Amino acid sequence: MGKKRVINLIIGPLLFTLFSLLLPSTVFASFAARASIGTVAWMAYWWVTGPIDYAVTAFLPIALNAIFQMTDMPAVISNYASETILLLLGASILTVSWEKTGLDRRIAAAFLRLVGSDFRMQIVFWFVLSAALSAVHPNAVVCATITPIAVSMLNFIGEGEIAHSRIGSKLLLTIAYATGLGGLASPLGGAMNLVTVDYLQQLTGQEYMYVNWVVRFLPIMLVLGVSNILFMLRDVKKGTTLGGTKEYFVQQYRMLPPMSFEEKSAFALFAIATVLSFTRQFYQSLLPGMKPAYVFIICAIISFLIVNSDGERLMLWRSVQKKIVWELIYIFAGGLAAGTLIKESGAADAIGAMVSEMNLTGGVFTIFVIITLTLLLSDVTSNTATAAVAIPVVISVIQGIGRNPVPFVYIASVGVNLSYMLPTSIRAIPVGYGLEPRYMLREGWKMTVMVITLMTIVCSLLYYYWPAFSTV
Repeated sequence: MGKKRVINLIIGPLLFTLFSLLLPSTVFASFAARASIGTVAWMAYWWVTGPIDYAVTAFLPIALNAIFQMTDMPAVISNYASETILLLLGASILTVSWEKTGLDRRIAAAFLRLVGSDFRMQIVFWFVLSAALSAVHPNAVVCATITPIAVSMLNFIGEGEIAHSRIGSKLLLTIAYATGLGGLASPLGGAMNLVTVDYLQQLTGQEYMYVNWVVRFLPIMLVLGVSNILFMLRDVKKGTTLGGTKEYFVQQYRMLPPMSFEEKSAFALFAIATVLSFTRQFYQSLLPGMKPAYVFIICAIISFLIVNSDGERLMLWRSVQKKIVWELIYIFAGGLAAGTLIKESGAADAIGAMVSEMNLTGGVFTIFVIITLTLLLSDVTSNTATAAVAIPVVISVIQGIGRNPVPFVYIASVGVNLSYMLPTSIRAIPVGYGLEPRYMLREGWKMTVMVITLMTIVCSLLYYYWPAFSTV
């Protein structure tokens, strides 16, 4: 065991101890609240330094909660079998069938033929695609379906070892960032926005029109979209390619054999799962139980019924289980569990109370504090949990100083939707495919500083100079 690894192993529990014992009891009154923050610090450190497998770190909330009883264990355990976890499992099983049938090579060649090999164009394409889909569909669904497609393309060009591929790492991080950002564009982008809409309706006593959200956030989306893309392109030299030319990939696509029955079946199942997930609003009243997670599980079950031309089963569990991205599933679950500890232990409420006592006056500094705290809280817990905790606190604080809370609810929604540094929430998905958390943190803190600065300026301008931003 290397000396550096031993040190990193020791620092993790040391951080837990320090946070549990030294955080001010005047703010975090209970040991459970302090210990939950210590748990997140321990997990974050081990995820970034990697002294043990990332998936093993993801089980720390269970182990520590068993010892220190920060909250009811069923609340923690449920995260490891949540709907989103089932969605990721189903999507992972379906993508195994791509490799079995050769569909992964066809998909990769098709996207390279469409976009070309220029890496800068690839970044822009995947960013716009992910953000656009996330504007009207849940972030987890979009990220879970788009990421394996990109991974197939990376495997095709020899960049499949994501941890050791600068191109692969940047591309998967781009998708994660864009998926989170796209969710801010409309209330349909995720449950966190629906929580915010509910509070706005309670606040005003009238129905909130979704189109008003789109209009209010359009200038914010434009600034964030352009700045995020420029950030991802900043260190990519012009002329950087994925290897080969667009014409070369067109030729490679044409050389592929006709699609076999089993390849068509694998494609159809994934397409059906994706389409049904993205069009749930059209059949929700007829099949209320058919949520995206269960659609993917059903299609995954059907994939085991596919047989090849010789009558042999294409998918056998003993071989499929070796290719499922289990690490992705457990990392995602661990992030959710850490967020549960923060929320249920009272730590999130304590942070909200701390904001209430900051004597905010409703000016630029208030906007900065709201964006910063909501964004950082979203990094350690789920976006929906952040919205549930932060929005009522913001309303209470702003009403307390005699200001209109509506624009500040919008401002809080910016931070609720965005987070960049830790492999929690949808950012666990690229980590599960090989992206190193240390790379995510290294890029994420820079993006966080940039976004907080830009959004403080932009939201302040909207608040002071655009009257519509203060209305619903």
